[in-house]
Amino acid sequence: MTLQVFGHPFSSFFQKVAVALYEKSVPFELRMLDPHHPDNAAEFAKLSPLGKFPLLVDGGLTIAETSIIIEHIDRRWPGETRLIPNDPDLAMEVRYLDRFFDLYLNMQMQRVVGNALRKPGERDPLGVVEARSVLVRAYRWLDQRLGGRAWAAGDDFSLADCAAAPALFYADWVEPIDPLLSTLKAYRTRLNERPSMARAIDEGRPYRPLFPLGAPDRD
Repeated sequence: MTLQVFGHPFSSFFQKVAVALYEKSVPFELRMLDPHHPDNAAEFAKLSPLGKFPLLVDGGLTIAETSIIIEHIDRRWPGETRLIPNDPDLAMEVRYLDRFFDLYLNMQMQRVVGNALRKPGERDPLGVVEARSVLVRAYRWLDQRLGGRAWAAGDDFSLADCAAAPALFYADWVEPIDPLLSTLKAYRTRLNERPSMARAIDEGRPYRPLFPLGAPDRD
């Protein structure tokens, strides 16, 4: 049975899972969540009471949370491309960096974007300042951490890079990376040029008018 993934191609967390699936050449059916697909939304509401996507359905299994979804994919379709290393120490670093990209880049970016979607009287300017500050500090730390590495945890593309690709893609739209952080900027470029992420970017391209801060004329 073909995997089903409930989500939207412009979503950063959906893209994280899509990159993993494309890396491993695992076919899946996108169950689009938007106003034009009410049947998908109705089924999704039954499967995910909290309404969080992406959500993966694999036969009788329903799996939420992107990192867990990717761990499931990596275990079920091990193949030649392993997104979580067999070495336990390296696997721990990959999982740590995965959390770092999700919590300190992706979530902070979404705080700024979410604020822009609110009505003017409901906005939280202090929260936006705090989120941007976290992004700037995360950028500086990553620029040092990534020195001498092709990918987040070393020579091999991993779960951490699946998290990094959409997180850095959108975070740089929200809080541009300082040009002096050349290591981080080069890493973002490598991620964007990776075929799996390039495909995810192209699939999300038609929805750029939805970006409330205005999608930049780049990428």
